[in-house]
Amino acid sequence: MDKAAEDEPKATLASRRLDATALKALAHPLRMQIFEELVQFGPLTATGLGERLGESSGAMSYHLRELAKHGFVREVEGKGTARERWWERTPQLVTMQATELDGEAANTAANLVAKTWHQRWFDQTMDFLDRGDDVFDPRWIDASRLMHTALPLTIEQFEALGAEIDEVFRRAVERYRGQEAEGVRRVQLQFNTYPLIDPKEINS
Repeated sequence: MDKAAEDEPKATLASRRLDATALKALAHPLRMQIFEELVQFGPLTATGLGERLGESSGAMSYHLRELAKHGFVREVEGKGTARERWWERTPQLVTMQATELDGEAANTAANLVAKTWHQRWFDQTMDFLDRGDDVFDPRWIDASRLMHTALPLTIEQFEALGAEIDEVFRRAVERYRGQEAEGVRRVQLQFNTYPLIDPKEINS
């Protein structure tokens, strides 16, 4: 890619906060797997997804159409045929805000989605720790970060820190999304932040 193309500004990535209807549609184990495969590994066909997830292409096609109805995925323009469609995740930042959801069903769906995604990310982190040295060049290992700290913060500081981290993620996504070049490898960006639960507070 030439320098002029690199400097060309990209459109700001849309942000979508999931409502109860969208969450209920997403809160299906196979749909969450499909969505995450497309997020992490890029466009795939129903056949390709079926091979990766051990499911039939028919099942993949059905769930892809359901995800598309709710704006999570879309067909890749100009790629594939009527019989073999390529699918990609809709380019947007997806967030959930539990305090804005009404009803037990919506909250249950939000919890299922959050727990399923975090379990997948945890499993992938463990896989990296177990096999990373055997799979990747040492330079990729050295560039990786598994970071942890604990800080004493007020709620105002906690909110401000979260906003700063949101902006870092947004800039990274807008800068690199859709990049295809020699040497490019899919990289997981993950950052967890939450107030620590002190066992003494529960047991006191």
